[in-house]
Amino acid sequence: MGRHGMLGESFPECPMSSQADLLRQLSIDRNANLAPPSRPRWHWALAGLAVLVAVAFWLKPDGAVPVEVVQVSLKGGAPLTGSVLDASGYVVARRQATVSSKVTGKVIAINFEEGQRVSEGEVLARLDPSNLDAQVALGSAQIEQARAQLAEIKVSLANAERDAARNRDLVGKKLIPQSAADNADTAVGQLKARLASAEQGVRVAQQQLQVTRKNLDDTVVRAPFSGVITIKNAQPGEMISPLSAGGAGTRTGLGTLVDMNSLEVEVDVNENFLNKVKAGQKARTKLNAYQDWEIPSELIAIIPTADRSKATVKVRVGFARKEGEAIDARILPDMGARVSFLADDAPAVQLAAPRRVLAPREAVHDDAVFVVSGDSVKRQAVRTGAVEGEDLIILEGLSGGESLAVGDFSKLADGSKVKIEGSSK
Repeated sequence: MGRHGMLGESFPECPMSSQADLLRQLSIDRNANLAPPSRPRWHWALAGLAVLVAVAFWLKPDGAVPVEVVQVSLKGGAPLTGSVLDASGYVVARRQATVSSKVTGKVIAINFEEGQRVSEGEVLARLDPSNLDAQVALGSAQIEQARAQLAEIKVSLANAERDAARNRDLVGKKLIPQSAADNADTAVGQLKARLASAEQGVRVAQQQLQVTRKNLDDTVVRAPFSGVITIKNAQPGEMISPLSAGGAGTRTGLGTLVDMNSLEVEVDVNENFLNKVKAGQKARTKLNAYQDWEIPSELIAIIPTADRSKATVKVRVGFARKEGEAIDARILPDMGARVSFLADDAPAVQLAAPRRVLAPREAVHDDAVFVVSGDSVKRQAVRTGAVEGEDLIILEGLSGGESLAVGDFSKLADGSKVKIEGSSK
């Protein structure tokens, strides 16, 4: 049966499920036009990387870097025998000087530093010359004044000599008394004496000017001999004097100059063993700084006095070298040394180089080497020196006998695994 409306219309019956279906048909499905999700591409990149890693490990299962091995060698410094007495001492310089000036003045320039090698006559420093420049000008003026006085006296003398000659002529003619001629002669004698004094005054003024100019030259301090500056005492602006002038502001020396070719060793020998050494005896010296360096030496002299407090006698030992050859630059003043005096029948001491650690140049990369230990390497920093053939002298970092890796250094790091494919000495 149909329903009746307010105005008498009737509607067919619609169940509630039919109305819901109609509403669903009118709604918009927003997911209808979306494409199904695709698989991300990075999955494929990871898969490819995994394949590459697998292939790499398949080709080299252990992951070791192939390298060749070279050896670090040790050369020089063979020990000698035949010593009859050993003694300790220090390297000293027989020729050294505290460089100073001959005059007192203010330092305006210093031309040297510690460790600098200088030649004989080289300018080391300059002092303020202003006062001496003024004295030179004054001396020159005094000379001119003395010369002017000398010229005046010469004119007066010439006039007096004419008067004396005229008076002698008049005396001869009995026109004037003899006393007038004597007075004229006396005036001539006085002017001659004044002339001699004036000439001497000119010479004295010239000598004084020469002394002043010499003092002016002494404001330039030069090296008395060739050597090395070991100490620098003064700076520009300080006062310098050859003698102690008192006060902390005045220096007595500019620096210390050492002739390195005069270096030798002074050792104290116990007086009980003095009979084992003699002048001219061969020896070898070992410096504390270079324990493996045997330096050929010779006993120069035995100082003829003993130290009663130590019961020792001082002995001078020189370094053996060819005539005109400079002493090795590694030997420095005040280094500790030990001298072995050799028996007369001991083998001749040969010129020996210090013990050297040598590593092939191809094994050194960026101031470091890779020391092989088993199947791995350890990175070791080194300090290199000069080139010797195909090797580098290693100053620090290696002691000799190590095995070093040579290969692709870009693949090596501290602790890297290596595979040794060859070795060379």
